[in-house]
Amino acid sequence: QVQLVESGGGLVQPGGSLRLSCVASGSSIRINAMGWYRQAPGKERDVVATITSGGMTDYADSVKGRFTISRDNAKNTVYLQMNSLKPEDTAVYYCNARGRSIQLPLYDYVYWGQGTQVTVSS
Repeated sequence: QVQLVESGGGLVQPGGSLRLSCVASGSSIRINAMGWYRQAPGKERDVVATITSGGMTDYADSVKGRFTISRDNAKNTVYLQMNSLKPEDTAVYYCNARGRSIQLPLYDYVYWGQGTQVTVSS
């Protein structure tokens, strides 16, 4: 139905930048909100940034001013530009998409990517 394909993770030094991409594919689901979440070893999964179909964004306090979320509605793709990366940003980053069936729009469906590793280390 919906598949999320992530790319862009990797190893970067403190102060460096990475750009994550996630494309949602599926013809029967209308995607509304998309976002990025992360989970560090031994920690709970936390929201990083979200964006609605109308472009409204929200960020975790820890990434404000450093990360920027954006989306291409035509391609159902969400991006996360990460600048001034810190070691504490090290985590598995998960793409998230929420949508509703076009044919039967009664429920929200939540989808997750498999995650991409971001490691910030010197």
